[in-house]
Amino acid sequence: MTAPRTPEPGTKLPAVGTTIFTVMSALAAEHGAVNLGQGFPDFGCDPKLLEAVTAAMAAGHNQYPPMTGVPLLRERIAGKIEALYGRRYDAGSEITVTAGATQAIITAVLALVRPGDEVIVLEPCYDSYVPNIELAGGVVVRVPLVPGSFRPDFDRIAAALTPRTRAIIVNTPHNPSATVWTAEEMRRLDELLAPTDVFVISDEVYEHMVYDGALHQSVARFPGLAARSLIVSSFGKTYHVTGWKVGYVAAPAVLTAEFRKVHQFNVFTVNTPMQHALAHFMADAAPYLELPAFYQRKRDLFAEGLARTRLRLLPSEGSYFQCVDISAVSDLSESDFCQWLTREIGVAAIPLSAFYGDGFDQRVVRFCYAKKDETLRSALARLAKL
Repeated sequence: MTAPRTPEPGTKLPAVGTTIFTVMSALAAEHGAVNLGQGFPDFGCDPKLLEAVTAAMAAGHNQYPPMTGVPLLRERIAGKIEALYGRRYDAGSEITVTAGATQAIITAVLALVRPGDEVIVLEPCYDSYVPNIELAGGVVVRVPLVPGSFRPDFDRIAAALTPRTRAIIVNTPHNPSATVWTAEEMRRLDELLAPTDVFVISDEVYEHMVYDGALHQSVARFPGLAARSLIVSSFGKTYHVTGWKVGYVAAPAVLTAEFRKVHQFNVFTVNTPMQHALAHFMADAAPYLELPAFYQRKRDLFAEGLARTRLRLLPSEGSYFQCVDISAVSDLSESDFCQWLTREIGVAAIPLSAFYGDGFDQRVVRFCYAKKDETLRSALARLAKL
């Protein structure tokens, strides 16, 4: 009798293994370290938002919602974008609620990218972009941001554009570097792409975390970019509920129609009570309008403590990340330093080399300060040894 045999599946993603976030979180747990690696809060959301979920479930909102999202929530999203960025998206044909930003990004890629198409990614970049492009059969074209400053290098972006370029993925505020694109940089991107048919997938999940009086430069502010862009954002980041996995995409109707063709088959729709709760909660703009001040205070608290170490702070203009140069502290590689820091100092961080395809090491690591003040103070007390 032939023994049971599992066929060899092969792999569509040969370069993908265990993520650095999983590795560092496991190491942090093993050594009792303060985990400033993964980018999620360790504090709760507004109790009113939880009450709204309970009320939605009690009201019977527990079956499938429309594939495109609860109508009121889409109206609220359209209203917010218009109020903040001056562009009106039609809630019916241009706003789609998604199962988080990560699903939104892969759906956008699958909707636009055909086998052999080139897609430009600006490194360092969020770790889902490249696998998404590969799953679509696209060709990844890596263009580095300027080392150290992490600003876009438009000469290199221009050199990367070819007749085969289908899309570019941009991210501001930027994960992992915490830089924020300026209006001038957005205008330069607009001018560069104007004569092309290149689409933009604009990852704006940290849109409400921009500091020191600066404004988030959404592609929605720039008509030429908005006309070719799918904008991705995240309620999880904005309202401290990353585990809910609810986000949205705003795009011109012709792009939204293609996006929804894929969306209906890879997720179909998004959990109903959370959508109704978010729609109710969005009636008050204060929670997201007050977010910059909330996180800037945490940034400043953390930066003040880090300034007393030999770590050199890089600017944290947006997001909830703080990058530091480790050159004065250690000769170790970024990856080895993060493991040493977790084991010996008791604080977990993420090496920026993990966000580059070739593991480029510039002696910079990333902390997340979306944490309770006591968590940050505990981490700083340990980092004071450096």
